[in-house]
Amino acid sequence: MQAPSRRSVDLSAYPDLVVVYLGFRVTRWRGLLALMGVGRGIADAVRARPDGLLAHENLFFGLTHVGMRQYWRDLDSLERFTRSEPHRTWWRDFSRESKGSGFWHEAYARGGMEAIYVGMPVPTGLALFAPEKAPEGGFLSSRQRLAA
Repeated sequence: MQAPSRRSVDLSAYPDLVVVYLGFRVTRWRGLLALMGVGRGIADAVRARPDGLLAHENLFFGLTHVGMRQYWRDLDSLERFTRSEPHRTWWRDFSRESKGSGFWHEAYARGGMEAIYVGMPVPTGLALFAPEKAPEGGFLSSRQRLAA
């Protein structure tokens, strides 16, 4: 019997790497339509290969909870993407009306970690153990939360 191969990666070329986990949870039936719309939009955005996106993977957490993991070259690239279309419009619209769904993201960088949860019916990820803090003031943006 042969031992499984063991491998690692050299991340020295990516000193500012940011890993982002995103999740979308259907909380009401109409959330299925929202999920399909968001899914198409994200797929289109990933196919466009935004500057700084190194890799994208789809994940399934359950029948009503899907997500993705993305690797970004640096926080500047990620922020440029989130402030551009279609992300900017999707986030604005979702922040006004969740359409029967919840959304969350967690970002991990060498300098810190941060998370945001919108319309989630139960805690997930870092919210399972870390105390809640309102995303306002100096804690409003991802960059501010990473630095906190």
